[in-house]
Amino acid sequence: MDHLVLEGMPSLLIPYVDYDTLHRVASCVREQGPRSAPAAFLAAELDRADVVMSEVLPRNVVTMHARVEYRNDVTDQVGRLTLVYPDEDRWNEGCVSVLSPLGAAVLGLSEGQSIRWRTPSGGARGVTVLRVLFQPHPVSPGRSGGV
Repeated sequence: MDHLVLEGMPSLLIPYVDYDTLHRVASCVREQGPRSAPAAFLAAELDRADVVMSEVLPRNVVTMHARVEYRNDVTDQVGRLTLVYPDEDRWNEGCVSVLSPLGAAVLGLSEGQSIRWRTPSGGARGVTVLRVLFQPHPVSPGRSGGV
């Protein structure tokens, strides 16, 4: 894998409704190219994720189309993003593709969780999910958060 996750691996939750599409997205990327390393990272994250029904997914989990506040753990800068599929990627609107290193990293994390990884060039990257501002999956009573 071109992206090496460092310092433990946080647990991940992904709803079934996103999983199949994400698996296809990761599988469709050609062996070489600018998206091959993030696709391998995404595929590895999907392999280790717990896949759950949307009805039991806590609202504090980053899913596709979730709006998230995060901290770049290398620079300490705080940012916001909406996690989207590659054809919906619009950085100027804060939409970040799941086939980017940042997008693949935050997918499935819960508020307060962090992940660190090494880039293909050897640099260290890390991100912490601070808040899930919008969760697109239906919220049932009693599902306020916590994993």
